[in-house]
Amino acid sequence: MSEKALRLGTRRSKLAMAQSGQVAEAVRQVTGRPVELVEITTYGDVSREALAQIGGTGVFVTALRDALLRGEVDFAVHSLKDLPTAQPAELVLAAVPVREDPRDVIVAKDALKLTDLPRGARVGTGSPRRMAQLHAYARTHGLDLACVPIRGNVDTRIGYVRDGELDAVVLAAAGLNRIGRSEEVTDFLSVDTVLPAPGQGALAIECTADNADLIAALGELDDPFTRAAVTAERSLLAALEAGCSAPVGALADLPPLSAPLERGDPQAAGGGQIVKEMRLRGVVGTTDGATLVQLSTTGPVPQTHDQAVALGRELAAEMLAQGAAGLMGERAQ
Repeated sequence: MSEKALRLGTRRSKLAMAQSGQVAEAVRQVTGRPVELVEITTYGDVSREALAQIGGTGVFVTALRDALLRGEVDFAVHSLKDLPTAQPAELVLAAVPVREDPRDVIVAKDALKLTDLPRGARVGTGSPRRMAQLHAYARTHGLDLACVPIRGNVDTRIGYVRDGELDAVVLAAAGLNRIGRSEEVTDFLSVDTVLPAPGQGALAIECTADNADLIAALGELDDPFTRAAVTAERSLLAALEAGCSAPVGALADLPPLSAPLERGDPQAAGGGQIVKEMRLRGVVGTTDGATLVQLSTTGPVPQTHDQAVALGRELAAEMLAQGAAGLMGERAQ
């Protein structure tokens, strides 16, 4: 591979630029080549409609993929939770790096935690998945919350709290960590309270399927466990025939290492145990929280793509048998 700069396609948002910059530095280290960021505006960036109205699936991804296929960029970085579950034949997911904290967090006025929010608290989120689970948690824990649909970048969302328009907003821990704003979190939501979106906290590095040298180089950044986990989660989403704006949460983890995620500890798990089993949890519900189907399954840590896919399909089948299909509203086309 020559010393010509590699062109990395990225969305223009502060978060996208931050995570693409981190990937660019890692790619420089493994290839020895300079990497330049190419900023691309996606439909999801310019539309002001709610994601659920514009379909959600692919709205932040299509423009980046088109640039790849036209040869305008060499590879692209996506938030993996934004990727449609069907992978185009012309493109390959060359790397899924080590996942950031997958949890959702609260940024609330007066540094309040979820359980301390006042009666009738207005909580901002544009995610049907978060609405469904927050409303369900509120119903079972005697809380009184009103979820308010919002969109916008991190500054815009936190601004609603700072300006007093909302009592709290729900954001992804990974995004705040990547832009250096994790100190603004007032509560880490346990995954027992709110399961994250499939793939949340993970990045996807994509390039064209015919670029064998680049695929091999980017593969140095791949984390096999993260890839297995997100493959299982996305397989569940695909088998439910749900788009990425449907109220579906999923998380694959290693039970002995994930206790802090249950407790809601700010520090995610570590440790040197040898782990042989992966647990996959899934939830789907109505946005008012009145009905949830929440199940889990445990199996050997997948060693192949097909094994990870099978884990997701198995849990999806159980959820569908429990009535999940009727709870999702929008179905992927």
